[in-house]
Amino acid sequence: MDKGRGKKVNAKSLGSEALKKAATVVLTLGVDNASQVFRYLREDEIEALTVEIATMKSLSSDVVESTMDEFYGLCLAQTYMTEGGIEYAKAVLEKSMGAAVASNLIDKARRSMQVKAFDFIYKADPKQLLILIQNEHPQTIALILSYCTVEQSSAILSELPREIQIDIVERIATMQSTSPEVIKDIERLIERKMSLNEPGVVSEIGGTKYIAEVMNTVDISTEKYIMEELSKKDPALSEIIRQCMFVFDDIVTLDPIYIQRFLQDANPNDLLIALKGSTKETAEKFYENMSVRMKETMEEEAKYLHGVRLSDVEEKQQKLVNQVRALEESGEIYIYRGRKDEIIV
Repeated sequence: MDKGRGKKVNAKSLGSEALKKAATVVLTLGVDNASQVFRYLREDEIEALTVEIATMKSLSSDVVESTMDEFYGLCLAQTYMTEGGIEYAKAVLEKSMGAAVASNLIDKARRSMQVKAFDFIYKADPKQLLILIQNEHPQTIALILSYCTVEQSSAILSELPREIQIDIVERIATMQSTSPEVIKDIERLIERKMSLNEPGVVSEIGGTKYIAEVMNTVDISTEKYIMEELSKKDPALSEIIRQCMFVFDDIVTLDPIYIQRFLQDANPNDLLIALKGSTKETAEKFYENMSVRMKETMEEEAKYLHGVRLSDVEEKQQKLVNQVRALEESGEIYIYRGRKDEIIV
């Protein structure tokens, strides 16, 4: 069963398709084997699976076979990853199942293994975690924050000393993989402090997208300080994180008045090319906020726009995102990034 990054996911919160697959596996295993599996599940997981099994309609042999093949493949992937790491598992699976199937299995296995590590952290209060880890080495703090929820990480990062905030953000952003042995050592360290005992393993953590989520959630002053200082220390990394914090499709999540302000400066041809890489819903949102003249111009230009390169789409999207950033910096628009903000009246 796949689990989402950054938050604890149980059987109840799984998508219906994933829960159906899990129930299919349990049914196929038989009563004796299923009872052994249930011993390792939490009460809420058992409840969700039981309800799914009780309400399931008859399954075709094709569905059962494909589900069990996927389950077997995931078991193989996790075994190979544990024995020899991701590259070893990828090489073995590609040879036996093909590149596409191997890549899919590795991705699912990696995410399912990933959430087992530091599972106990999700229960902890950010203030408690801060006290436990604030004197640890920055790399250890970065690793732990990579397994916290975005809300936990942002709260802790905001309270850490200024002199180590940049170092930790940089370490999280550039973090790619950590050996199971290192994870276990740090888990034991934190478990001893928290008097919990739920060990686990991991393969890949952190990254620019994750730290971008954290930066979107910390208070504005902390975000500003960290991004300004990081841009001095590592301009390229700072820019990558900024790009992850706000992307082209996020523009339509702004208040209509801000979308309209942005459209006043946007070049219709740039926007037309950028929209080639977006959904129909995103395009409709832009059109809803356009002036009649701009909409007519866009529709006329669209008649002659064919065969756009992906690199051109990405270039135009980034150009338009930069225009939005400039408007935010000048105070003409406000980008809500999910953080709590105080309202002054």
